[in-house]
Amino acid sequence: MRTIAIRTLPALALLLAATPAVAHPGHDYGTGLAAGLIHPFTGLDHLTAMLLVGIWSMRCYRDRWWMLPFSFMAAMSIGFLAGHAPIALPADGVILATLPVLGIMALFAPRLPIAIAAGTVAAFAVAHGYAHAREASGGHLGFAAGMLVATAVLHGLGLMLGRAIQPRRQPAAARHP
Repeated sequence: MRTIAIRTLPALALLLAATPAVAHPGHDYGTGLAAGLIHPFTGLDHLTAMLLVGIWSMRCYRDRWWMLPFSFMAAMSIGFLAGHAPIALPADGVILATLPVLGIMALFAPRLPIAIAAGTVAAFAVAHGYAHAREASGGHLGFAAGMLVATAVLHGLGLMLGRAIQPRRQPAAARHP
């Protein structure tokens, strides 16, 4: 029981720390590269979602650890482009579901088929990219580039957290006396 608590406590803490009230601070930094770099670190929803993607990825897909972060970043880029097109996406509902779903995935670590996991992460990322493009005014490319770099850093930190909370594998001789 103690092992389960140690492995799940970081994901649970991140999930509980992010609240809708702090979802989007940091828009007062402008819309250029620096604003894009800063923004994911100033809103607990962004910070938490990026870390949870990395944690889930490392806990369940250690051999393909890069798949979920890559899917998120690629889809966020597509969402950012879609936000500049004359189309409407139901981003708000998808964004609202992001933290609970990613929190559950990181906490309980279900090993879904990689295509389903990557698709889930991508759906959230499109919504986030779309919403940020709609909110931005000028300097879109710099903001998007900064968000991608910051997102990669946070995914990397999440991967490190996911690795740290993984149970240590015992040698085969220790498992079968």
